[in-house]
Amino acid sequence: MIHEHPLAYLLGIEGAALLRSFTGGHDRAFVEARIAEIRRLLDDEALADAAVEVARVESAEGYRIWSGTYDGPNGLFDIDEPLVAGIVGELPPGAALDAACGTGRMAAALAGRGHRVIGVDSSPDMLALARERVPQGDFRHGELDRLPVPDDAVDLVTCSLALTHVPSLGPAMAEFARVLRPGGHLVISDMHPEGVARGFVPTVRLPDGRPGRIATYHHPVGDYLRAALAAGLQLRACEEPRLPPAPAPAEPLTTSEAVARWDVWPWILTAVVPEATQAANTDRPTMIIWHFTLPAETPASTD
Repeated sequence: MIHEHPLAYLLGIEGAALLRSFTGGHDRAFVEARIAEIRRLLDDEALADAAVEVARVESAEGYRIWSGTYDGPNGLFDIDEPLVAGIVGELPPGAALDAACGTGRMAAALAGRGHRVIGVDSSPDMLALARERVPQGDFRHGELDRLPVPDDAVDLVTCSLALTHVPSLGPAMAEFARVLRPGGHLVISDMHPEGVARGFVPTVRLPDGRPGRIATYHHPVGDYLRAALAAGLQLRACEEPRLPPAPAPAEPLTTSEAVARWDVWPWILTAVVPEATQAANTDRPTMIIWHFTLPAETPASTD
């Protein structure tokens, strides 16, 4: 179980803002305002007993629950899709694997560019939706560390918003390298580890109504690179896109309103302390996009 206390989260946002002011990002008035706001939060009765015990839900079960609404508004899609399209758009059509394909969001884009698409996912519910969305695709049930795809079978692998849900990156990276042909490309988009560390983890409601979060793991940036290099992949590019500053609300959300809406924690909690949130999150990356290649085979020397 995860013990989620909104007061703890709000104090964490205030602390992050104060750390940035400590290094010269803000003036004395800002610091005094943050300290005064912390005192108000500590005295706020709406926060005193607002903690929630949250179940940690394994990814297959979580995505089964989430499948019906997964394609709803998602700001991360607006961030990764143009960047992934920019990379894939430079590549010739070929055989493409969309690993952890979900409802077929990336598979549809690949098919639209002329690729012969294989999709793999651990959720039968997600696969059913992907098959409806991309009827010409070949969708298979499987795990990232045991892809149901032969060796050297594809020219391109994409994997979007999935590696944060695996406990270790090495097995998945090794599988990506195994199924790629020499000279093939791997494009990964994922939640940035800073976002994971700040609690940006998908929420679900269990069948009995209990709150749950899909099991998510914090992989520092270097972990991706080390796992890829160990699998024989070479780095081509890495992007860490940032969200533009959000406009401050006309009126801060009351703590009572925020506490009552667990399904959108922690995002809605930040609206309680908009000035601290702006300071804490400004210029922080929200996603990470990787482009790797598997080196082409070189002819054996005749010397």
